[in-house]
Amino acid sequence: MSAEAVPLTGYERLPESDMADRLASFQDLMAKRRTIRDFADTPVPRQLIEQAIRVAGTAPSGANHQPWHFVAISDPKTKTAIRQAAEEEERAFYHGRASDEWLDALEPLGTDDQKPFLETAPWLIAVFAQKRGDLGKNYYVTESVGLATGLLITALHSVGLGTLTHTPAPMTFLREICGRPNTEKPFVLLVVGYPAEGCKVPSYALEKKPLSEIVTFKTQAPSP
Repeated sequence: MSAEAVPLTGYERLPESDMADRLASFQDLMAKRRTIRDFADTPVPRQLIEQAIRVAGTAPSGANHQPWHFVAISDPKTKTAIRQAAEEEERAFYHGRASDEWLDALEPLGTDDQKPFLETAPWLIAVFAQKRGDLGKNYYVTESVGLATGLLITALHSVGLGTLTHTPAPMTFLREICGRPNTEKPFVLLVVGYPAEGCKVPSYALEKKPLSEIVTFKTQAPSP
């Protein structure tokens, strides 16, 4: 039996000139987004984190199963536990697990196995992907959770908060520390807060591929 269909609400068709202006403004906003590693310990109101997660929860998902769960952490003891577990995995990565090619790619970032931002930043958001949920098996889980995470990063950037997508491998320790079930897989640990005073980013992080390198248009040829 098919689901009941209801009228589309909230849609407003804009003049093309307004559409172009809005996209230009949005592009300017997102062009300023940078991944940061130096965070201030300045508190961030919980209501901002809640609202950003609400935005993430609007993401499209396979069969609308919404296969994600967010654990928002400000508790210092929990952040310390996460840092200790993450740094243990990072030591194994930097001192044996990672290939020389991978380490060479990371060298311009100046990263190592020390992750003080996991305690300094006011919030950590652990994003989990749910293989199964209340509706049974979930579909397109990785794609769905990736879309939700992108919206979350965008929402946080839109209010002036910096983020870092931290993905120590493996991340199974997050499931235990956050008390999540085995049906969930840690997807990413998002570090959230204000940039520290004097925060710097690698110069090459400012370089983005031009449009010609990231898109191919297949359009109908003009009639002769």
